[in-house]
Amino acid sequence: MAPPFTLSKDKIELQFATNHLGHFLLTELLLETMKRTSREQNKEGRIVNVSSEAHRFAYKGIFFDQLNDESSYNPIYAYGQSKLANILHAKELTKHFKENGVNLTANALHPGSIQTNLLRYHNIINGVVDWVGKYFLKNIPQGAATTCYVALHPQVEGVSGEYFMDSNIAQPNSYAKNAGLAKELWDISLTMVAPYH
Repeated sequence: MAPPFTLSKDKIELQFATNHLGHFLLTELLLETMKRTSREQNKEGRIVNVSSEAHRFAYKGIFFDQLNDESSYNPIYAYGQSKLANILHAKELTKHFKENGVNLTANALHPGSIQTNLLRYHNIINGVVDWVGKYFLKNIPQGAATTCYVALHPQVEGVSGEYFMDSNIAQPNSYAKNAGLAKELWDISLTMVAPYH
């Protein structure tokens, strides 16, 4: 979360590479197995993307033409952009599943503000969070609750393309609902992971 500008070994801005492309590629690599297993077991498969309320702090949408541009890099906006991508990915997966009659769902969620070392690149903020966080932040099990709910709870059966917070459907920002942006992200992500697919 919000590190100084860094490129991955594949020369992609680290937060976008880690928080979105890594998940995107893993999903692509597992998708055929998930489809086959769902069909053979006659059970719904679920894909859960851990996003964040920080998606609201993304640049204006996703800056595809500036993904790896250090001069326009803002650590918080870039983190938000990667988390917006998680929501858009779930939306576009849902579209593909519906078009192909696949018994899989894809949703995104905000786990909550959790007392972890996620802010390690921001010493002052991290210090304050460590000091007072125990009074208002979720602990690890509380932070995992929404992820477990979306992945396992019967009430979420058949629900796809949604954004959850505190084990309830929540409303993401308008960029996260943009079908054109989701499709563009999908196409660009496929191109970026093609060497590994």
